[in-house]
Amino acid sequence: MDVEKSSLCNCVVNFLLEENYLLTAFELLHELLDDGRDDQAIRLKQFFSDPSQFPPDQISRFNSLRVADPQSLLEEKEALEEKLALCEYEFRLAQEDIVQLKTELQKKSQAFPRQTSDSKIDALENHGTDFQQQKREGSFSDLGPLKDNERRDLNCAVKEYLLLAGYRLTAMTFLEEEKIAMLRENESLVKEKDKLKHEKQSLLKSKDMADAQITVVTKSLEALQKEMKDKEILVQTLKQSLDRQRQELNECRAEITLLKMHIEGTRSARNFVTSDSEGVADLPSIDSYKEEMKFLQNEIQRLKLANDFLNSESLEDNNEETRNTGPENEVGQSSEHNVFEDSAGISSGDLGNADSQLLMAQTSADTITKPEEVVEASNGNGIVEKVENVLTHNGELPSETKGLILKPDNLFVESNAEKIGLGTIQILSDALPKIVPYVLINHREELLPLIMCAIERHPDSSTRDSLTHTLFNLIKRPDEEQRRIIMDACVTLARNVGEMRTETELLPQCWEQINHMYEERRLLVAQSCGELAEFVRPEIRDSLILSIVQQLIEDPATVVREAAAHNLALLLPLFPNTDKYFKVEEMMFQLACDPSGVVVDTTIKEVVPALVNWGKELDHLLQVLLSHALGSGQRCQPLSGVEGSVESHLRALGERERWNIDVLLRLLIELLPFVRKKAIETCPFHLVSDDKGLVFSTSLLEQYAGGKMDWPSFEWLHIDCFSALIELASLLPQKEDNLRNRITQFLLAVSVLLGEPYLTHIMLPIFLVAVGDNGDLSYFPATHQSRIRGLKPKTAVAERLAAICVLPLLLAGVLGSPRKHELLTEYLRNLLIQTSERESQPVKREIFNSVRFLCTFDEHHNMIFNILWEMVVSSDINMKTMAANLFKVIVPCIDAKVASTHVLPALVTLGSDQNLNVKYASIDAFGAVAQQFKNDAIVDKIRVQMDAFLEDGSHEATIAVVRALVMAVPHTTERLRDYLLSKIFLLTATPPPSSDMRRRRERADAFCESIRALDATDLSASSVRDFLLPAIQNLFKDADSLDPAHKEALEIIMRERSGGTFDTISKVMGAHLGIASSVSSFFGEGGLLGKRETGDASPPSVEVVEPLKPIAPTAAAVEDTRFRRIMRGGFSDMLRGKAKGTEDTPPSQ
Repeated sequence: MDVEKSSLCNCVVNFLLEENYLLTAFELLHELLDDGRDDQAIRLKQFFSDPSQFPPDQISRFNSLRVADPQSLLEEKEALEEKLALCEYEFRLAQEDIVQLKTELQKKSQAFPRQTSDSKIDALENHGTDFQQQKREGSFSDLGPLKDNERRDLNCAVKEYLLLAGYRLTAMTFLEEEKIAMLRENESLVKEKDKLKHEKQSLLKSKDMADAQITVVTKSLEALQKEMKDKEILVQTLKQSLDRQRQELNECRAEITLLKMHIEGTRSARNFVTSDSEGVADLPSIDSYKEEMKFLQNEIQRLKLANDFLNSESLEDNNEETRNTGPENEVGQSSEHNVFEDSAGISSGDLGNADSQLLMAQTSADTITKPEEVVEASNGNGIVEKVENVLTHNGELPSETKGLILKPDNLFVESNAEKIGLGTIQILSDALPKIVPYVLINHREELLPLIMCAIERHPDSSTRDSLTHTLFNLIKRPDEEQRRIIMDACVTLARNVGEMRTETELLPQCWEQINHMYEERRLLVAQSCGELAEFVRPEIRDSLILSIVQQLIEDPATVVREAAAHNLALLLPLFPNTDKYFKVEEMMFQLACDPSGVVVDTTIKEVVPALVNWGKELDHLLQVLLSHALGSGQRCQPLSGVEGSVESHLRALGERERWNIDVLLRLLIELLPFVRKKAIETCPFHLVSDDKGLVFSTSLLEQYAGGKMDWPSFEWLHIDCFSALIELASLLPQKEDNLRNRITQFLLAVSVLLGEPYLTHIMLPIFLVAVGDNGDLSYFPATHQSRIRGLKPKTAVAERLAAICVLPLLLAGVLGSPRKHELLTEYLRNLLIQTSERESQPVKREIFNSVRFLCTFDEHHNMIFNILWEMVVSSDINMKTMAANLFKVIVPCIDAKVASTHVLPALVTLGSDQNLNVKYASIDAFGAVAQQFKNDAIVDKIRVQMDAFLEDGSHEATIAVVRALVMAVPHTTERLRDYLLSKIFLLTATPPPSSDMRRRRERADAFCESIRALDATDLSASSVRDFLLPAIQNLFKDADSLDPAHKEALEIIMRERSGGTFDTISKVMGAHLGIASSVSSFFGEGGLLGKRETGDASPPSVEVVEPLKPIAPTAAAVEDTRFRRIMRGGFSDMLRGKAKGTEDTPPSQ
């Protein structure tokens, strides 16, 4: 029995050590030792005493660790249990994935043949049998990694053994360690799963890259196929040309045969004349024929020199016929060659050489002729004429062929002239590169005719390239006139040399100049591309020249980008097809969003119309335009990160995004005529214009509402465009008036182009629904009405957004049309009346902002002020208060004349109202007027009205007046600032009317804020002496009501404005820092912070300083100045130690 227990204990020990349950094994060792079973603990002793497993230094370090308290262990245990639950969940998911993978693997394995699967199954069974036998025969360590169920069973067995053996502490440790091992295993599974996910992502990325490479290869393959097709077309063209030339050659041979037959007839006629009995009397005519034969033989020699280019087959046939037919046939053959040599392509140079040789032969022949033959030399012309008559027997010779039959003297002269011309061109080409550098820059354009002549006529291509380079680089930095001259020269040259030479000689020079360091040279290229495109092949225009323009629109120089945009507009009508439309459209948007306004204007005025007329893709262009505009706004950060607030829906636009949206809206306005034109062209109904020229009449809209026929180009405007503009406007904060104004311009342009019926029945209902009102949707097809109703705000936040962003567009862009003036007046009056009845201040602010935006359009001023005057004279207190607040809001949008004639009289009326709320609201409006205008008449009216408010004597009126005028201090005139300062002095001199500390503090705060604001302006010395300093002294009398921050600020103002003490501290700092003159000039008399007028050169008077004696700072208080607070970090000790000692000593230089 003991042997069995010992064996079982050894098995447990082996299991714990092999599974790395070290804590459990350690506890088991101690419990075995406690039970006196040392023989069973031998292996555990050896394991734990092994220094390689447990180094002594590590054990000592573990002993120094803190002992974990039960509370922390409990918390760690709970955390581990939570982690274990998560891991079990993930483990269960992993097991489900494994089951799914096994199922898929089983399905795939069933696809193999039955025999293969049977053999594999037999092999697996045999292998499994051998493995089971080895497993039974081997030890525990040879079993390999345990499965989950095996480990679970073994753990249960070990736990049961430990409990039965009474080792409870070891069992508890084993349970904890088992949980830890399971957590560790789950973590490894999670890591493995993450690794598999990472591998999956990398494989997906590799797949995407492979797809991209396949796309690139496909595109390159298509390009190669296109190139092969072009080459095949070229081969076919050459084959056709070869067939044509062969046909011409056969025709020439046929005509040669006819001429041979004619010569045979002539010879037979001559033989007949010779055999006649009267032939003795005609012997001189036979001699003349012999002379003709001699001349024709010479002509044969000349023509042989000119016909070297004919194919060998034709020459061999003709020579064989010449040998068979004798001298007469030879004459005929030579004549035939003379007739057709020009059609075979003989050059003028070859003719010149042949003519010169002929002239030499004739000269030698004439020297050996008989004297009587020389006398009859004039018959030569007659012979030539007879030959011509013979050759033209079957028809008239062409002019080119007649030109070949020339007199020897003329041929000689022309040959010499041509040789002299080529020599002159050669000399000119060699001399020009040496002459150009030594000609003044302003006179180099005078060399252009010579350069053009040399480029056009020189036979060597390398020399022409060199001269073309000289042409483009003729002037280092050409101005506008010089560039125009060079461009005209290039255009003339391209017109003369043809397409191929323009492509091979002129365009490469343009390409080389793209990245030149001088923008004038790049500008020359940009201005030349569009004009040279006319003289190249069509396929070059949308490839090479378009690539040049594409690089130029990215140039850093504005003038180059502008020229590139202009030439792109010239280039588009010359393109052979629209294959490059999307590339050109992208270039257009790049130019439209250019940071330069000049480039944008050129793009909108020139490139966009050219693109629309060429590409015929208006729908795609409009879709991309709206997408870009919305994307520019949506990419910006929201004004607030608070979810669900109004500010979270509004975007803080950057300068670049604001510019892009503005340009795209301008572009949309420019495209409106094209939209209208396409809508008219694609209208499925019968169009009839009425007397006013309206195309989109009410009857047409009624037919459209029937929904029987689609009209997508018409529907785009009110279905896609208006909803996109509403969405864009809902991203714009209140300050983005410029963009909102641009959208308004678009809506007004739509109402003008499409007419009043469209405005009434289409535009107005859409925007009424978008602001939350009801609109008449009867003129919309039933399929679109639900989409229009979807624009209506459904939440409180959406309603506020509509009031902030969409209501201004409704008022100014839809109802602001001249045709809707009465409707705008009625709608605005009802809106203001409804708003006055509400108590929600945010809603009122949003309505006020909409009215303010409407007031930015001058044509609506009279209507707005008529409504406001009705509110001013109303008996409703809320209406009057709201009118005063509206005046305060719209003041920045009007001029001085409107303020004098409309605003001030209304505010005076409101200011005399008996209701205090109305009166105080008018005071704030007066402050806004004072802040906006500096007109003396307006300022005088404000002063009079403020005096009336102050005479009231109430605490609220006094505070309202002071605070209203404080807002105007930085912007108003000196007269109003002195007025405010004098009133503050008088008010502070009066003792506080109330013993209420809250009111006294509110009064003191208002006065302190006013004094600090006035101190920041340029006050005169008299104002400081008579009002500012005494007012501060008066405030110090009621020190309890002063805020500590205000008190400190007033003390600083006293020191700076009174002089003396502050000069001392500036001299102290100057002595220590060695910058006495600069510091004294900065802080002393006439300095920036002294704020004294330079004209007042007298020292401070006694009257100004004397009121400061009760609060004059002591020597220790010298440190408490603005400069000391600025320099407190590093110079406080210096100021404390030496300020007093250096007070009377001039600073060291």
